[in-house]
Amino acid sequence: MEFQEIRKKLKKDLDKDRYEHTMGVMYTAGCLAMSYGCDYKKAMLAGLLHDCAKCLPTSEKLELCQKHDILISNIEKENPGLLHAKAGMVLAEEKYKIKDPEVLHAIKVHTTGEPDMNVLDKIIYIADYMEPNRCEAPHLDTIRQIAFQDLNQCMAEILYDTLHYLNGRKGSIDPATQLTYEFYEHYGKEQPWKH
Repeated sequence: MEFQEIRKKLKKDLDKDRYEHTMGVMYTAGCLAMSYGCDYKKAMLAGLLHDCAKCLPTSEKLELCQKHDILISNIEKENPGLLHAKAGMVLAEEKYKIKDPEVLHAIKVHTTGEPDMNVLDKIIYIADYMEPNRCEAPHLDTIRQIAFQDLNQCMAEILYDTLHYLNGRKGSIDPATQLTYEFYEHYGKEQPWKH
């Protein structure tokens, strides 16, 4: 399926805000990929499709995962919003005919992350967090600067802020996010907000 055709389909499948966010992630991923010598077309494709399952009803997300024997954690059952990444990987392959395993993997891990991510995985994770339409996350100016200097440090800073936010909400934290932070934590610098 051609890039433009995917965009047209997504525009119908996503609500307006989600589509605008998706465009922001796509272009941010492309810029980061060029900065790090990664295939920018692959990055833009993964960015374009990262939230392709976001607007599906929870029952459909569950069904997609179950149909393809994708393990669903108890945390994901409690917080079905997390399921859109795994369901998105399936949808990208089935509906949008994506066969590239790197693109599919980047979609799968863009929400919780995982230890030892490849460059494309990190680019999509970071682009999703900091694309230009995002404004609610703390320390975005600093994160946006670090993103173009050191992907591993950027992962550490985003994961620190994410866990800090989730701990403050007293909600459940996906173990994958905690493990990802533990993997990247030593790349982080001592930022003023960490005191």
